[in-house]
Amino acid sequence: MTSTAQAPTPPPSEGRAAHPDHLGHVIFITASAAMGGFLFGYDSSVINGAVEAIRDRYDIGSGTLAQVIAIALIGCAIGAATAGRIADRIGRIRCMQISAVLFAVSAVGSALPFALWDLALWRIIGGFAIGMASVIGPAYIAEVAPAAYRGRLGSFQQAAIVIGIAISQLVNYGILQLADGDQRGEIGGLEAWQWMLGVMVVPAILYGMLSLAIPESPRFLISVGKTDRAKEVLAEVEGHGVDLDHRVAEIDAAMRSEHKSTFRDLLVAGSRFKLLPIVWVGIGLSVFQQLVGINVAFYYSATLWQSVGIDPSGSFFYSFTTSIINIIGTVIAMVLVDRVGRKPLALVGSVGMAIALGFEAWAFSADLVDGKLPQTQGVVALVAAHVFVLFFALSWGVVVWVFLGEMFPNRIRAAALGVAASAQWIANWAITASFPSLADWNLSGTYVIYTVFAVLSIPFVLRYVKETKGKALEEMG
Repeated sequence: MTSTAQAPTPPPSEGRAAHPDHLGHVIFITASAAMGGFLFGYDSSVINGAVEAIRDRYDIGSGTLAQVIAIALIGCAIGAATAGRIADRIGRIRCMQISAVLFAVSAVGSALPFALWDLALWRIIGGFAIGMASVIGPAYIAEVAPAAYRGRLGSFQQAAIVIGIAISQLVNYGILQLADGDQRGEIGGLEAWQWMLGVMVVPAILYGMLSLAIPESPRFLISVGKTDRAKEVLAEVEGHGVDLDHRVAEIDAAMRSEHKSTFRDLLVAGSRFKLLPIVWVGIGLSVFQQLVGINVAFYYSATLWQSVGIDPSGSFFYSFTTSIINIIGTVIAMVLVDRVGRKPLALVGSVGMAIALGFEAWAFSADLVDGKLPQTQGVVALVAAHVFVLFFALSWGVVVWVFLGEMFPNRIRAAALGVAASAQWIANWAITASFPSLADWNLSGTYVIYTVFAVLSIPFVLRYVKETKGKALEEMG
């Protein structure tokens, strides 16, 4: 790995290895920060229940519909690219609070749009909030979590995301039942899909309230000269038996060996455009996570199942069961990520996803009979879709976020994490914007493309990705 010179890495301290005295409090802090992940998942997938209603209300084709659905991801990319710099200036907690406000505003605006362009605007605002949450959550958790627990605590972000996805699908299903199975059915003067989008204001307010109850990152506090407060936070999260003066000096020394990271710091010395290899690895992890087509399962699954003959209530139910499988896989990953390691989980997931996607491609290659897949292919498609989500959740869904929170040297972490997360959102946008048109062209061929990317992720991990299990943040480099 090529990098510019930096001060020698300080030896691991007793505090980094010690078990915290107040693990329950650390879990509360982590869970509160991960509430941004919950909103990330909720806002990302709640649109699944509104896709067909939006198509019908505004009488638009697949291309325009895809742009309205995917446009939020442009906001995500911008939010992710800028969140690191904002957090370095005003703190992690302030970023969380800004994100909470944007989530709430987006929810209300999306529920009460004047026109299609208006809906698109509110989705961009919500996307900016998602992008911020996608960066601030992992970064904050990595900075407050003791090294012995960092992998599991870092997994809280993905756990919150998948729970948010599941809750959004459950809420959508419940609202659909209240509207007698009609996505445009009226409830209290609004159509069902408007309620689906508006309910997000509740967790957005909760996120804002929780952000008032957790401490600022000790690294940020030290960076702005609030050393006494940083010691208090370190005592809270690493235990009172830790040598706090030594920990503060250690963190301060690590930060003094770096400077505020910018895009220029991500470049190879003497180059104007060539990124450091570690940055490319982060980008690769982010892009592969999306190019396997995972978000098709969360943005378009209701539409997908309806296109092969399943009624709306059934399609919403299968969207919910898929999200439950997503939670199960994430729990498995949380249990194994610090025991097995990040890299082995990624490889297992890649193999499992490739096989499941291959079966989905085969199932969707069958001709529809009376608007439905033949029974055998229909069962295979449903089972394979759930297996695909399971293997994604127990691997790439968790380990990519853990990797991105850990793998970069301190001096470039904020900027590198922002670039990697932005790449993830751009890849997400490409998949989301292209799926409706690709599905109209050839649904089976679309899944063949996703299968190819799953297969290609295997040699990428084997060759370029290094294990970060058990290493302290100050040791990365």
